Amino acid sequence: MHSGHRPRRRTARRWWTAALAALALPLTMLGTGSTPAQAAALQCSVDYRTNDWGSGFTAELTLTNRGSDAIDGWTLTYSYAGDQKLSNGWNGTWSQSGKNVTVKNAPYNARIAAGAAVSTGGQFTYSGSNAAPADFAVNGTSCTGAHQPPITVLTSPEAGAVYSQGEAVPLAATAAAADGATISKVEFYDDTTLLGTDTSSPYTHSAFGLTVGSHSLVAKAYDSTGASADSTPVGVTVAAGPTVVASPGQLGVQQGESGTYEVKLSEQPTADVTVTTARASGNTGLTLTGGASLTFTPSNWDTAQEVTVSADASGSGSAVFESIAPGHGKAAVTVTQLAAAKDYDARFLELYGKITDPANGYFSPEGIPYHSVETLIVEAPDHGHETTSEAYSYLLWLQAMYGKVTGDWAKFNNAWEIMETYMIPTHADQPTNSFYNASKPATYAPELDTPNEYPAPLDGTVSVGPDPIAGELKSAYGTDDVYGMHWLQDVDNTYGYGNSPGNCEAGPSDTGPSYINTFQRGAQESVWETVPQPTCDAFKYGGKNGYLDLFTGDASYAKQWKFTNAPDADARAVQAAYWADIWAGEQGKSDEISATLDKAAKMGDYLRYAMFDKYFKKIGDCVGPSACPAGTGKDSSMYLLSWYYAWGGAVDTSAGWAWRIGSSHTHGGYQNPLAAYALSTDPDLKPKSATGQSDWAKSLDRQVEFYRWLQSDEGAIAGGATNSWAGRYGTPPAGTPTFYGMFYDEKPVYHDPPSNQWFGFQAWSMERVAEYYQQSGDAGAKAVLDKWVDWALSETTVNPDGTFRIPSTLEWSGQPDTWNASSPGDNGDLHVTVADYTNDVGVAAAYAKTLTYYADRSGDTAAASTAKALLDGMWENNQDALGIAVPETRADYNRFDDGIYVPSGWSGTMPNGDTIDASSTFASIRSFYQDDPAWSKIESYLQGGAAPTFTYHRFWAQADIALAMGSYAELLE
Repeated sequence: MHSGHRPRRRTARRWWTAALAALALPLTMLGTGSTPAQAAALQCSVDYRTNDWGSGFTAELTLTNRGSDAIDGWTLTYSYAGDQKLSNGWNGTWSQSGKNVTVKNAPYNARIAAGAAVSTGGQFTYSGSNAAPADFAVNGTSCTGAHQPPITVLTSPEAGAVYSQGEAVPLAATAAAADGATISKVEFYDDTTLLGTDTSSPYTHSAFGLTVGSHSLVAKAYDSTGASADSTPVGVTVAAGPTVVASPGQLGVQQGESGTYEVKLSEQPTADVTVTTARASGNTGLTLTGGASLTFTPSNWDTAQEVTVSADASGSGSAVFESIAPGHGKAAVTVTQLAAAKDYDARFLELYGKITDPANGYFSPEGIPYHSVETLIVEAPDHGHETTSEAYSYLLWLQAMYGKVTGDWAKFNNAWEIMETYMIPTHADQPTNSFYNASKPATYAPELDTPNEYPAPLDGTVSVGPDPIAGELKSAYGTDDVYGMHWLQDVDNTYGYGNSPGNCEAGPSDTGPSYINTFQRGAQESVWETVPQPTCDAFKYGGKNGYLDLFTGDASYAKQWKFTNAPDADARAVQAAYWADIWAGEQGKSDEISATLDKAAKMGDYLRYAMFDKYFKKIGDCVGPSACPAGTGKDSSMYLLSWYYAWGGAVDTSAGWAWRIGSSHTHGGYQNPLAAYALSTDPDLKPKSATGQSDWAKSLDRQVEFYRWLQSDEGAIAGGATNSWAGRYGTPPAGTPTFYGMFYDEKPVYHDPPSNQWFGFQAWSMERVAEYYQQSGDAGAKAVLDKWVDWALSETTVNPDGTFRIPSTLEWSGQPDTWNASSPGDNGDLHVTVADYTNDVGVAAAYAKTLTYYADRSGDTAAASTAKALLDGMWENNQDALGIAVPETRADYNRFDDGIYVPSGWSGTMPNGDTIDASSTFASIRSFYQDDPAWSKIESYLQGGAAPTFTYHRFWAQADIALAMGSYAELLE
């Protein structure tokens, strides 16, 4: 019925992306008498980029295998013309002799498959000039420099511009080709819709007929070699009529200071127009001191004029200033009075304004946060306009911080309502829960090692334990329905399932957000190997049994619904609610959010399903599907947050049945002691069930122990533990250490790539520990943080220009000691090394938050100064019109044409008619990608071009950066 939830994927460059390691196959000669085949000549290219601050620089080199054979082991050589001196290097062994530099592969990146790429980097000092080298060679073979794609900038319209319906939107772009190529054409897009093409400079197009609402405009340039590149998206709004335009929409003004925003008209008037501005509501400490009346003429209507707002010396809170004109729609700007020293609160509001500006493309028309502004992105979501429960939880946290800074709690309450409406299944989505039998929650099915071993057979002979919390939850809330988020949503219904709330498989014509699922086939299944499927499978799409017989083997199949919860997201929603409670309470506004806090407590009550073994079997030394005993009472609870919980049932209410499962696998990166602390100690978040509060109190202690057990000799937190070895209650290797009887699992849940290697899990998880420590002063949490922070700081570099590098990929060896609560071991045999580094701004923000909360309670000055340096560095170096982001090269996108496993003889169709059969690939069942403006980058790469570079604006990352600014303002500024 269900297999594991997998919302985390990444490569060495980027979290969440799956990158399957090439399989090294032995080359053997059969005794045929034929002449041995000769290996093709090595072909390569090297892309060289620097971050230069005048007296030093970092160099990043991307080596691409342009040949038809894999490169097994590589040595890269090149030379400088100046006095560049090597300081250190990563992702390889670096050395220098005179002007000559040599880089030898690391053990983990020695093999470069045909068409694949690896990255390596070094840091240098220099004086004088710093010319780029041009004599790259790999294993003695000269390499060409990688052809650089063109540079494209959308120069018109301006970001945030407002146009009237029926008015032409003037598009203009500049484009420049590299490496002697020429520009062949520039295309203009509205999201993924082609608006027009220009083949000669200046590149322009007048876009007529854009609908009322927000639009994300992109220019795309092609050069004479076929390479292409997109501009940064520019958001504009089309209004139903002429309007006054004000920018920015959010403004912070410090006490005793003044701030300005700009006003203009959306279209040319036929006569002079007077725009008047006044405070419409809110903080009287903010007064209009300039621009109360502004005149716009037919000749200067689009030239912005300033409105000035001044703050008194002691007030706080927000006010709304409205600018109106006869015959025009009004513009409103929210101005917030900040404490005199709160520069980082002002940053929070500025970035918040970019994130929430409708024209910038972070939200759907329903107000749902997309995974990213950009549509062509493959991570755990396989399309940018999908979203996750994680994004909803970050929206809640963002709006809680907005309430702290401005005193406005309506947006926090509204964020919960949006989540409840669209991401928590309604009764119509889960109509047969009343048939759930808590004494037999589900039928056992093994998890298998690889996708090609599926479908997994259901086995009703394996005993399962009773569900000990279903009864008390129904008693507390008067319903059989589960109150938790599903993890994945196709917000624009791009796939076409149309599983909108309460509407099973409405189809491609449905315009609302649609519940979908992907990962279902074991630890090795990467995003590139998934077959997307509807959460409500009525056999309308897929094969004769919908999609069910791709995943489980059974004698017959029934139409059914099924949902999967990502516990870290629901826990983050509770975490956000806790901070909202603290901050609103400090403002005397607790009553404004009390109803939302009740809902958060309810979500936390149901979140306990993540504490249980998948089939409610007894925790500890659980070996053998039949030999491992069914649980009784709470002995099937590990009191940790596992990777998922799930529930489902029949579509047919006249022949109902339902099931629920936990997960046997628990990951260090998913724990949230702050949420456990909130649910066990905060009266406003106390669960209504009989044992909810006590369960979370026990979970809090167990989570802190878990971190201690997983902490390496150096300080990083290792993978996790499982109560079901290999997902089928197998026998672990002899000597495997245990935690309360659960087996140590170096890479719990998924293996492609190993789930323990992303530094982001470290930053996310330790940030929660740091918040808990900051609030409670818990000595156990402090001990973990003391060691972790020392390790993380030792692996962090901030350069004089503010650029930085933090850990990215981690490698592990050894294992922890078996847990002894009364006398914990020192884990002297458990080790971590940093394989490579990154300038990922989202992860850096989570890391900075960790340091901020830790420094506030501990007084650690190094942690505080590094948090500030990271935030200042990204603010000064990485801003653009949409937020804060950095370019990233996606070598893993060579997997767009990877085959997906479909059993021989199985055939079906996607809602758009794409065929699903044994010859299907990732891209072939997602043909909608061919209409994406960035698709040509993928085509070029698949045909042997350079790995494409994207600058992504992920919602979670932008929210985390804004939150980090607000947290620093609150605690350390």
